[in-house]
Amino acid sequence: MPTARLNGELITDWESFHTECEKVFGFPDFYGRNMNAWVDCLSYLRDDDGMSKFVLKENEVLTIEVQHSEKLRAAAPDIVEDLQFCVAMINERCEDYEETATLKLALL
Repeated sequence: MPTARLNGELITDWESFHTECEKVFGFPDFYGRNMNAWVDCLSYLRDDDGMSKFVLKENEVLTIEVQHSEKLRAAAPDIVEDLQFCVAMINERCEDYEETATLKLALL
């Protein structure tokens, strides 16, 4: 199962969150560095649209591991909350299209 590992020690604010995500997910140069753009880049992982370095096969799930999540939660609890919300939203979008969810969030 593919896994994207975000280092929670490196994320202290929105700027560092988007920098870490650009690196880990391989977002394109025109990535908007906001949560709308984050959702756009990760919404169609099975379509190989060039928005992420991850391309999922049918029924495959990308696990997003947030390492040192307790440090991230202490430094920026709003980022953890928005991350959980956006992962759920992307998975709900999959359900709307009668597809298997594409993301799993693991706070480690």
